Amino acid sequence: MNVRLIEHTPNPDKVVAVAAKLCYSRVGVDDIEKKLSDEETEKFVQMLVDMRHESPLEHVSFTFAAEGISRACTHQLVRHRIASYSQQSQRYVKLEQFEYIVPPNISAVPEAEKKFKEAMEADQRTYNEIADILFQKHYDEMVSGRMDDKKAKSAAEKKAIEDARYVFPNACETKVVLTMNARTLLHFFNKRCCERAQWEIRNMADLMLAEAKKVAPFIFKNAGPGCVYGPCPEGAMSCGKTALMREKYRNL
Repeated sequence: MNVRLIEHTPNPDKVVAVAAKLCYSRVGVDDIEKKLSDEETEKFVQMLVDMRHESPLEHVSFTFAAEGISRACTHQLVRHRIASYSQQSQRYVKLEQFEYIVPPNISAVPEAEKKFKEAMEADQRTYNEIADILFQKHYDEMVSGRMDDKKAKSAAEKKAIEDARYVFPNACETKVVLTMNARTLLHFFNKRCCERAQWEIRNMADLMLAEAKKVAPFIFKNAGPGCVYGPCPEGAMSCGKTALMREKYRNL
């Protein structure tokens, strides 16, 4: 898995502090910026986060590129709806040899891993076979309809792979660019950094949080699962590792 922050609002901590201070100030943004030190920015942003006064956080956004994740992972990712996503298309991109993600619990058992890889290889063979069969069908129809040979080949391949892709598994590797504002990111980290989150999206959330902290240390100072800044919200379903989780995310 590779996760990288490729763009973000410049000076995100300061932008949030300025926006929030404007709500309570008689002066304008220029005067607020002149008087806003790094120490005051940290103190004010921390106060906003602690109070859950989160609307000013929507003024800053973060764009990540993620590769080496599964379709199972992105199915969970897009449930976070206040965000923008661009994902590699299986409809337009022919996967001559698709990559796949092997869950750790499967790779830890040789017999299970062997069967898993056999299934992946079978999926690829079936995809190739169906794509070839459908390509010939669509190509013949298009050429008989007097379509130019070059255009017919391109159009036939697209129509073939958009149906052949249905055999691909959740394990299929994909690539995505996603953008979230800081408020959405805090909610995302709250849900997906939790030990109860599925392992892959939890790993992704951890990598995203580490990247976000580099450029907005005040906003994301106490980011992570709910137990980082208060009692575990999972109740009877708690993992019971509150102390360890707090240490992990405060040192991330």
